[in-house]
Amino acid sequence: MTDTKQTTIRLGDWDAMRADASRIRFEVFVDEQNVPADIELDDMDALSLHAVAYDGAGVALGTGRLLPDGHIGRMAVRKIARGLGLGGALLQTLMNKARERGDTRVVLNAQTVAAPFYQAHGFTASGTEFQEAGIAHIEMSRTFP
Repeated sequence: MTDTKQTTIRLGDWDAMRADASRIRFEVFVDEQNVPADIELDDMDALSLHAVAYDGAGVALGTGRLLPDGHIGRMAVRKIARGLGLGGALLQTLMNKARERGDTRVVLNAQTVAAPFYQAHGFTASGTEFQEAGIAHIEMSRTFP
C-alpha cells in the first residue's frame, strides 16, 4: 500500500526527471503493456516538460509529459496507485502549464481504453482509431476557454 495522503507533483526537464519518469514508463508501458523498450524513450523527452507524482514517502507513482507543440503524452500511473486520482492530477498539472505558457489547445493520443478518462477531463475524440506500439489509440484534444 502506498501513502497518497501527501502526494506532490514535481515538474522538471528530462535531466531532472529522467530516473523516476523512465522507471514508471518502463514498468507500465514496457513491462505491463509490452511496448518495445527501444521505442519507449524518444528524442522528444529532452524537449518536454515532465511531471512526476510522488507519495508522502517520496515514492514515484505516476508521470506524464508536455511537448513544446502542446501534446501531452506518456501518461502512466503505476498499478499500485491507480484509482487514487493521480492521473487526473498529473493531467491537470500539465494542462495548467500549457495554458500558462499560452497554449490555447492540448492534444494527446489516448489509448482507446483510456478515452473515457480523458473525456471526463474535457477532451474530445477526433479522427479514427489507429495502432501505436500495437495498442489501439485515438487522438483527443481540449481547447481552453
